[in-house]
Amino acid sequence: MRDHAPILQRAEGEGRIAVKTRDGTTALDTLYQHGCAKIRAPRSHGDRLEAVLINTSGGLTGGDRMKWAATAGPDTRLSLTTQACERIYRASTDEARIDTRLSVAPGARLDWLPQETILFEGSALARTLDVDMAPDSTFLGLEVVILGREAHGEDAAFAALSDRWNVRRAGALIHVEATRLAAGDVTARANIALLARARAYGTLLYVGPEAERRIETLKALLAPHASAGASRIGDKIVMRAMAASGYHLRKIVIPAIAALSAAGAAPRLWSL
Repeated sequence: MRDHAPILQRAEGEGRIAVKTRDGTTALDTLYQHGCAKIRAPRSHGDRLEAVLINTSGGLTGGDRMKWAATAGPDTRLSLTTQACERIYRASTDEARIDTRLSVAPGARLDWLPQETILFEGSALARTLDVDMAPDSTFLGLEVVILGREAHGEDAAFAALSDRWNVRRAGALIHVEATRLAAGDVTARANIALLARARAYGTLLYVGPEAERRIETLKALLAPHASAGASRIGDKIVMRAMAASGYHLRKIVIPAIAALSAAGAAPRLWSL
């Protein structure tokens, strides 16, 4: 009689939020929560709605699945962040998946500003971000990855990541981001043209009509940091940054968020 590996319980979650305008401000329209995915909308000031995404499972491992979706209705302002860093734990089989779909209607703005994703040693994550924008909408998106737990002396050399972004404006694909980090890929981690031994890295993308005005401010903020830079093509700004630790990367990223976000500051849950 053959022994079979036990079927382990897996975390599954799906959260969706949509906002609309009401009396000149952004108000909640739709909220859906399933499984370990929760969404909270603390009281906010001004014309924006700030929502916090929560994974109540405390982290993800192989076979876990998370889905997030958000819609900013016409002329709304929606900002999304996470309650804490997302932790990706060692996977015995399969990989964790996080799939996010965002929609930004005419005249709307959506800021996607989750806190960092921490890859533990032996973890495996496949992640997608799909954004559909109206021609006159604005989008700000951020993803930051930390390789291992610095306090444990862990560099997550055998963590694996597949990360893909697709951003469309008026149906046209304007930005594709594809990152693949293989477990044990020493060359990618050490190569000066790739990670250059950095243990934390991030990408910040802005698409909107104020790109030309904002790029010089952003470049001035990044000037003291040799491992960070930004460029502009039309209405699109792409910033990339690396650092020796998540703490040092935050010192680069938080001012950049403030320069590009609708609030003029990082989300309140972000802190140094």
